[in-house]
Amino acid sequence: MNISEPAPGVFFVEGPASNWLIVRDSTGFILIDGGYPADRDLVLNSIRGLGLEPADAKAMLITHGHVDHTGSAAYFSRTFGTPILCSPEELAHVQGKEKHQVTPGQVLARVWRPKVFRWMLHVIKAKALQAEPATQAQPWTVEKLQSLPGKPEAILLPGHTPGNVAILLPDAVAIAVGDSFVSGHPISSKHGPQMLHTMYHHDPAAALSSALHMESLPANVILPGHGPALHMPLAEALSALQA
Repeated sequence: MNISEPAPGVFFVEGPASNWLIVRDSTGFILIDGGYPADRDLVLNSIRGLGLEPADAKAMLITHGHVDHTGSAAYFSRTFGTPILCSPEELAHVQGKEKHQVTPGQVLARVWRPKVFRWMLHVIKAKALQAEPATQAQPWTVEKLQSLPGKPEAILLPGHTPGNVAILLPDAVAIAVGDSFVSGHPISSKHGPQMLHTMYHHDPAAALSSALHMESLPANVILPGHGPALHMPLAEALSALQA
């Protein structure tokens, strides 16, 4: 686990295979995503390492319902009463009523590749197969988001999942893009802005199209769900996705 502060009050935590954020201001703090189920203690430690208490989180915002982003959500909801918030379009996925993620068949067809095999082993060790849905998750509203630390703004970007979002943090000139695009991944040999492998997307063409529609957003710190933070204009990062 590596914690950095790429923008004032925005703490970027690079976990073993996926990332989460802690956004803090004078009104308190929120989490954005929560790693795999086995990352729970790391999530708790990352909060306490900043001198904060997990029970004080104002909310956990979920960019999309995959288990490497929702792994701590049910625990925070049950243990601390933390509101788990996501886009209305993603609610059924986060609550476990729908599933939009890579299938065992898609993985097995590629498991002969060493990088895929190692990634699969990590997924199993990270307790993805025992993931608990956040059944008490709620849909956010613009007003609710604006009342939270960092005044986050959600940008709906369907494709990776039907209700996938990026979360703009305007005061920090930063954006949490989740898996809309990434800067690295265990099965990729690339470094820098890139789309995930097509098997991870519910609709690969829509995922790319949605990502490119972020071009005009004002952000120069990009915080992906996988890989390191990027310090560059968002438009510049997006141009690399088609290279």
